[in-house]
Formats: sequence, structure tokens, C-alpha cells
Amino acid sequence: MFLDGFDTQAISFVAPAIAREWELPVSSLGPIFSAAIVGLMVGYLVLSPVANRYGHRRTVIACTALFGILTLLCALTTGPIQLITLRFLTGAGLGAAIPSLVALTSEFAPARRRSSFVMFIYCWFALGFVAAGIVSGVVIPHWGWRAMFVIGGIVPLALLIPLLRYFPDSPRYLLMRGASTRAHATLRRIDPGLPADAVIRTDYSSAEEPGRGKVLMVVDLVRGRWFLSTLLLWTAFAANLAAFYAIQSWLPTIVGSLGAPSRVVIASTVLTTIGGILAAIIIGPAMDKTNPFRTLGIVYLGGAAFVAALGWVIGGGSTWALLGTAFLTGTCVTGGQMSVIALATVLYPPGMWSTGVGWALGIGRLGGIAGPLIVGSALGAGFLPRDVFFALAVVLVVASISVLMLERRSRA
Repeated sequence: MFLDGFDTQAISFVAPAIAREWELPVSSLGPIFSAAIVGLMVGYLVLSPVANRYGHRRTVIACTALFGILTLLCALTTGPIQLITLRFLTGAGLGAAIPSLVALTSEFAPARRRSSFVMFIYCWFALGFVAAGIVSGVVIPHWGWRAMFVIGGIVPLALLIPLLRYFPDSPRYLLMRGASTRAHATLRRIDPGLPADAVIRTDYSSAEEPGRGKVLMVVDLVRGRWFLSTLLLWTAFAANLAAFYAIQSWLPTIVGSLGAPSRVVIASTVLTTIGGILAAIIIGPAMDKTNPFRTLGIVYLGGAAFVAALGWVIGGGSTWALLGTAFLTGTCVTGGQMSVIALATVLYPPGMWSTGVGWALGIGRLGGIAGPLIVGSALGAGFLPRDVFFALAVVLVVASISVLMLERRSRA
């Protein structure tokens, strides 16, 4: 998760240096920025269900190796077409691995603390954002943009050593494949007191039968009783990510265009990330101890209020009011992004976690792509930043309604 956040944010710092070296116009950087995002979406939608057939351990290790090799190759590129292609493939590899990481975390976490565990690993995504800014500020001026790809490639390849040695596979997957001895050994690493002759059982529904193909697992998400629930979850994902990426992409530009100094521009953007990390400490346990759907619905409503307030403050508030409101916005928008991923593991049964999370993230990326584009078009058409943020607040209200409707369906 840390590598995903690092890679996603690092390209923002690398791209200007690439444009200078290759003498590219700024307008041509768009495909370089979006290539990995599109690749992530493909990985979420197409490749993540592969874990149901080959196992989460194999998927994560193979994708980590692929990610490291392709990132290193990015350092050797000599033109934009090569870089865009490699960035797309890199994103696809990450997109296949992340749902497996969420599924494994959900399986090994105690049921009463599942949301907290999932949100904890997603905090590392946000920390990767922060680390990318710090590392790029040191590396690029001294060693150039290619060094960032070298670092981004060496770290995952080095990570393969402990992954091969210690990374476990899903006991549920092993039992469903008849590998009860390996499942027993995996569980004894968690509980050394487990008797050697203990009989391990797992329950799985028809959606989790061994040998089910990738296409059927995807169809399960939108079939029968899951259709409306999946549609509501996808709506929440898309709305949340539309607001998240719109704010992350345009807040620096909007604040800077109003004459704020660079330190205020940077601080307001960073605070949205810090707010989300700190909020995860509160939202995760709240989802575990109370109704997770209701908790997230309230978070989104709070986010709508804070985003609307941010639009108002940008129009004429003080610097401290701007920074404080940006932080509060992050607690609900960035924090909500982490929370809705945890909600997917609450909604679906274990055998559907990988596919369910992968497709929710993939559909959500459509919102993440559309959000910044729509905001840019609105600003270009003459809408005030305040009006744009009010519209984003409405988007979060839609996310809240979707999650609260999910709660009603979960009780039915």
C-alpha cells in the first residue's frame, strides 16, 4: 500500500522534470499522469479476480515483482510513448495486488476489528503520498528524475525476499483447494497453541465454490440479491473518489490562483491527507463497535458540510480558517475513502472480497477520473470555486445516501 501511494504521487513530481528534459509541452503530461490510473482500473476490474483461482499469496508476490521490474524500466525510457506504456502496465500490476492485500487483511483480522485493520493498511497509502514528496525533494535536484524510478523499482524487488519467506496465503483458499496441512501451518503461525491434530473447517457459499471461473465470480457481484447492494456500493465509491481526486487535483491550483503563498498552497493540500490518516484512528474503531454503514454515512454528511465550508472560506476567509477547514475536509473525504474500502469487506462474504473490492475500486476510479475533469470544465466555463465546492458537497451527500440505503438492505 505504501508503494502504491508513493508511485501515485511521485509521478506528479517527476513529470515536470521529464517535460524539461524531453522538451515536452505541459499539455502533453496528461497521458503520463493518467496512464497508471487507467492501468490501476484495468488491474482492479480484470486482473484482481485472478486471485480467486491462483491464491492471494501468488498474486501479491507476482505483482510486486512485476511492479518493481516495470518501474526500473521506466528509468530507461527515452520517449513519452515508452513511459506511458510502462506506467500503464505498472498500474495494472498494482491494481491486481491491492484487492488481495485487502482480502487477506480482512481474513486474518479479528471480525470485531476488521474495519480498523483495513483502514490501518490504507493509511500506508497516504503515508506513501507524503514520502514521495519528501524523497523527490531530495533525489530529483541531485540525481534527476530517473533516480526516482530506480528507488521505486528497487524497493519492491527487495521486498520480495521477506514476502517469499513470510507472506502467508489465505487459509480459506488453501482449505478450499484441499491443502489442509498448509492451512494448519499458516494458522499455527498466528496461534502457536493450536493443537497439531486440530480439525480446521471453513464455510463457503455457492459463490465461493472451488474452481469457479473469473467471469462467474464477477457476475456474482451483480446477480440476484447482490445487484442493488453492489450498485449502491459502487455509487458510494465513485462519488467519494470523484470528490477526493477533484480536491487533491484542484485545491493547490485554486488556492494559488487566489494569491496565496506557496507554503499555504502546500500546507492546505498536505493537511487533507494528514486529516484522513488521523481520522482513520477514530472511524475504524467506530465502524467496528457500532453500525459501519451508519458511521460512514455520517462521515460523508460531515464531509459535505466541510467541503461546502472550504468553498466558502476559499472565497474570502483567513489563512488559518483555510488550513483548518482543509484538515477537516480531509478527515471525512480522505478518511471516507479508506472507510468505504473497509465497508466492502463488511458487505461481501469472504469468497467475494477480492473481486468485490477490486471491482468497487475500479468503478470508483471512473469517478476519480471524471471528478477532476468536470471541475476543470466548470472552472473553465466561468463557475466560481465556491460553486464548484458546493457541487462537490452534493456529491458527498449522494455517497452518504447510498451507504445509508446499504444499511437498510443489510438489515433486510
